[in-house]
Amino acid sequence: MKKGKGSLGYFGYILAIVGGILMIIFGLLSLIGYAISIPFPSLVGGFGFGGIISIILGIVAVVGSKRVTELIWAIVLIIVGFIGGGIGGLLVLLGGVLGLLAHFI
Repeated sequence: MKKGKGSLGYFGYILAIVGGILMIIFGLLSLIGYAISIPFPSLVGGFGFGGIISIILGIVAVVGSKRVTELIWAIVLIIVGFIGGGIGGLLVLLGGVLGLLAHFI
């Protein structure tokens, strides 16, 4: 495995894509009525369309995970992870932070 920017960027990519997929899955489960209780709060959980918003944020996270080491996409992923909440949002947030670190190293 490569040292430095490559490894941090790769781990950020993996975390962001797994988190985005989890956000999409949990959003779909929320839409069909199988809500999963998770210990991490979500900012969109109280709204009626939380499942749809979670799916949209998950898609943004999956698309943005490919460019996690670019500054603007790292910031977008951090914001998406914060807004999305849950375990998927936490993984996206951590992926964005690793991408931000990889950008500056």
